Amino acid sequence: MIYYQDEEVLIRDLKESDARIITEEEIAQGWHQSVEKYEKRLRDRDAGKCVSLAAEYRGSVAGYINVYPDSQWGAFARRGLPEIVDFGVLEKYRNRGIGAKLMDAAEKIAAGYADTVYLGVGLHSGYGSAQRMYVKRGYIPDGSGAWYGDHVCEPYTACENGDELVLYLSKKLK
Repeated sequence: MIYYQDEEVLIRDLKESDARIITEEEIAQGWHQSVEKYEKRLRDRDAGKCVSLAAEYRGSVAGYINVYPDSQWGAFARRGLPEIVDFGVLEKYRNRGIGAKLMDAAEKIAAGYADTVYLGVGLHSGYGSAQRMYVKRGYIPDGSGAWYGDHVCEPYTACENGDELVLYLSKKLK
C-alpha cells in the first residue's frame, strides 16, 4: 500500500527486502544493528499487530516507522492507544523532509485507532534530533519520568544511558 508519494519520496508498506538494506546501511553508519529487529517488525505486521512502513527517496530505501495500534509495553501499555516504534531515517537521507512524511503517515494511521498516539524516545545525544522533532510536532512527556527497559527508572537507581533509557511522549491527534 502507498501512504504518500511525490516526485522524490514514497511512503509504502515495509518489504522483506528492506530489512537487509536498512540493516546494512545502519551498520555502515556505525550503528549496532541486526536484521532481526526488522524481521520481528515484519512478523508482527504479518500477525496483524502493527503497520510497518518504509520510505524511499528517489527509489532508494531511506527510512522506516512502525505503528502498533494497541501497544503492550511502555507508559501507555494495554490502554488501547497506538504507539510509534522504531522510527529512523538513514543519515545520508536526512534533512529532506522524509522523517516528517513518515511521521505524518504514522500519525494518520494512529488516528484511525485512537485520538492519542505515544512513543518512547531515547535520552542520549544520538536521539537529539528526534527529541527536538517530537516537541515541534506537539508531543509532550507523559509525566512518568525516565523508563529503563519496560519499567519506570526509580529515582536514584542505576541505569545505562543507552537505547533502553527512554522518555515517553504523547500527542492528541484529534
